[in-house]
Amino acid sequence: MQSLKEYKPPVDSVPQARILLIGLVGAGKSSFFNSINSIFRGNITSQAEAGDMGTSLTLKYRTYQVKAGRGGQPLSFLLCDTMGLEATDDGGVKTEDIVSILKGYVPDKYQFNPVQAKVTDDCQTGSRLPLQDRIHCVVYVIDATKLAIMPEGMKNKIDEIRKKTKYHEVPLMVLLTKVDKACPLVEKDLKNVYRSCYIKGLIDKVHQSLGIPALYVLPVKNYSHELDLNDTCDILLLTAMQKMLNFADGYFDNWEEDTE
Repeated sequence: MQSLKEYKPPVDSVPQARILLIGLVGAGKSSFFNSINSIFRGNITSQAEAGDMGTSLTLKYRTYQVKAGRGGQPLSFLLCDTMGLEATDDGGVKTEDIVSILKGYVPDKYQFNPVQAKVTDDCQTGSRLPLQDRIHCVVYVIDATKLAIMPEGMKNKIDEIRKKTKYHEVPLMVLLTKVDKACPLVEKDLKNVYRSCYIKGLIDKVHQSLGIPALYVLPVKNYSHELDLNDTCDILLLTAMQKMLNFADGYFDNWEEDTE
């Protein structure tokens, strides 16, 4: 917690690192923000609407600040939440919208249109917005209980987005949520998460199917129905958040090298 409170982007022109959360409907993107926010507030909160509906509850692009305690100063990172991905072409967030978000063209509270992507001005598309407006790390949020039944159309969509993030040189990692529901050993005791052969197998499966290194796949449990915070849960969540900021720092380092 202390290291996250003290974190500052290494580039003076960037006040807050921007972390983009994308993933299937109900994977736990909004819940991850709520969970991180809860840890720093010291009690369970639910600022972002979250749930397990068949369609996305997040209909707008949101950039959420986390504050150092109730009434405290905003921390130096933003968690950016998107409409959920869906396998069909006319459902969920559009790939073109993801690219516009990466470049910094999409404002906070922009209303997504699953039928038509946001149109950016021709003069904008040829230019690059300031570094502070762009996304500095992308996180795929994957429900561990549904990894085995991911539709082919969804895999294709994710692969397309992975290619876009690589093209724009934005680092990519995976958040594997609901690990307690996926494995009885972990459900019994969350401390078993790195001892579970089943969870290790899921991490390997993400590595194989999405081409993302296993080290970049982090298992977590979001707060969903709990009334109180739990240290083990907090440690997994904060470790993931710290890794995201490490990835963002890598993006900043590459940017500085490119501008020298």
